[in-house]
Amino acid sequence: MTDRHIVVIGAGYAGLTAATRAGRRDRVTLIAPETRFLHRVRQHETAAGHPEHRPAVDQLLRGRRVTHLRARVTELDLLGRKLMTDSGQAIGYDTLVYALGSRTAWHGIPGAAEHAYPAERAAELRQRLSEAPRPGTLAVVGGGATGIELAAELAEAYPEWQVRLVTADEVGGWFSAAGRAQVLRVLERLGVRLYEHTRVTAVGPDGLHTAQGTVEADVVAWAASMEPHALAAEAGLTVAPDGRAVVDAYLRSVSHPDVYVIGDAAAVTLPRVGTLRMGCATAQPMGRYLGRVLSGRTSAPFTFRYQVQCLSLGRRDGLVQLVHGDDSMRPMVFTGAVGRLVKAGIVRLVVAILR
Repeated sequence: MTDRHIVVIGAGYAGLTAATRAGRRDRVTLIAPETRFLHRVRQHETAAGHPEHRPAVDQLLRGRRVTHLRARVTELDLLGRKLMTDSGQAIGYDTLVYALGSRTAWHGIPGAAEHAYPAERAAELRQRLSEAPRPGTLAVVGGGATGIELAAELAEAYPEWQVRLVTADEVGGWFSAAGRAQVLRVLERLGVRLYEHTRVTAVGPDGLHTAQGTVEADVVAWAASMEPHALAAEAGLTVAPDGRAVVDAYLRSVSHPDVYVIGDAAAVTLPRVGTLRMGCATAQPMGRYLGRVLSGRTSAPFTFRYQVQCLSLGRRDGLVQLVHGDDSMRPMVFTGAVGRLVKAGIVRLVVAILR
């Protein structure tokens, strides 16, 4: 045990994983407003009305020297080694772990924030669909992993609704030929209508406005790309063009090496891998690594190699795409029940690793 005070900002995949490990030895304050873990990779299930799998944060911290402060950080004083919260508290630290993560980006699209439901509001989307006086048309914006999973899950859970998937690119276009074919096959079976190469220019009460015309929709779900919180840049940390804090081989800020940055907040570039993408697959390994660093169990630089990408495609189907270490596609995929079971197993393991 030591008297060093570690402050971790953010209770996502990276922040919680780092806090539970550092808290075995050091005194840790975890600052996050959530009382329950937001299992982001299962938000499409929440939207479809399936039971939520969100363990209490305090339960995950049980047996650790971690105090959970339910607040939001509003300001960082990096020179003074303290921060301010929305409750007016000033908290000092010896070591800061910035793991504030990311949020769904609106990309400056007029009306999107007012008329669309992002993944973070999955429970509200579920309520809106279940309480609708009659079935209508549901448009999901975004052809990435979140949009595909959301469209498939909602089309299966609400078959009386007409589901549209709208994207500026190709749906699942980054997968191998076999992987994309599986995605398209399942979406077709579920009756999802695709609008590819269709860029949304505005969102209104009548649906989506695009360069190709209007896509009518009674409800809009927004599954565009993610963006980091602005606090890192506002505090003076050096950030990449996408707003993520640039870190060194040990996940320390290149401008403030006394600050560790992990998860979606960090721009991590590794030899023969490149800059890591945002997501649970990269965030949790960062949290595990930093936990070992803080507890004195390693002094080696951070390493990471990709292995798979996976999707759930409703309750009966899935996709596991094998990838090279740099995240480029291999030709082999696992689909159907095998793909679904592998994805489900990985998602359950994520929660177990938080401890």
